[in-house]
Amino acid sequence: MTTTENSADLLAQAAVGNADLLKIPTFDTVDEERTYRKQRLAGALRIFGRLGFGEGVAGHITVRDPELTDHFWVNPFGLSFRHMRVSDLLLVNHQGDIVHGDMPVNRAAFVIHSAIHAARPDVVAAAHAHSVHGKAFSSLGIPLDPITQDACIFYEDHRVISEQGGAVVFDVEAGKELAAMFPTGKAAIHQNHGLFTVGQSVEEAAFWFLSMDRSCQAQLLAMAAGTPKHIPHEYAAYTRDQTGHALAGWFQFQPLWQEICRTDPELFD
Repeated sequence: MTTTENSADLLAQAAVGNADLLKIPTFDTVDEERTYRKQRLAGALRIFGRLGFGEGVAGHITVRDPELTDHFWVNPFGLSFRHMRVSDLLLVNHQGDIVHGDMPVNRAAFVIHSAIHAARPDVVAAAHAHSVHGKAFSSLGIPLDPITQDACIFYEDHRVISEQGGAVVFDVEAGKELAAMFPTGKAAIHQNHGLFTVGQSVEEAAFWFLSMDRSCQAQLLAMAAGTPKHIPHEYAAYTRDQTGHALAGWFQFQPLWQEICRTDPELFD
């Protein structure tokens, strides 16, 4: 994984002017960091809803608590992405106990996300939703190809998982099996189910999901029209290293964050 310092250098190369603005914020207290993570989680869920990623009660984004690292914040079961507020979020531990909040939690969210957070200390946030293009692409059981610049973000940095594919993941052991198939990388294509993305921030995980879903759409369109040409390995790897690091994912989320703050200020309630 690219270090924060190297990531900052890479992002600065893409900017002209004050590169000091291209920095993930730091915090003086745990409470400040918790509030930041919860606000971004509520905002990311609203963005998912706006982009049409909500389908019934399916889908969830989680973020690890900065103090209770075996706990995560998650959206309640059955509450619209589009109406999510900071005060609605649930705090759940890795045993499935709701430590903070009054609403129920989606069992699949607990089973899958607790397993991923437990297995991967590098993961701060994880995202999953039943997006149309992610579902369609997952049915092919193939990896995303480097056929566009954006798809190169995921070049050699994602996995295709067939285990438990298509089944509702309610069993704790099934969640652990799924997490075991996803030990590294920023994304996974779960066969006959959809996409999972992870990151060192809510912003990163959410943007990777958005970008991967659109890259799946682009590949489906290209495959329907003909035989897509692959970007050569050296170019694909170079582009991934320049645009697929944690700070780049965080930064690419910022325009979406600006929009949702302007249009949905009640998310902070």
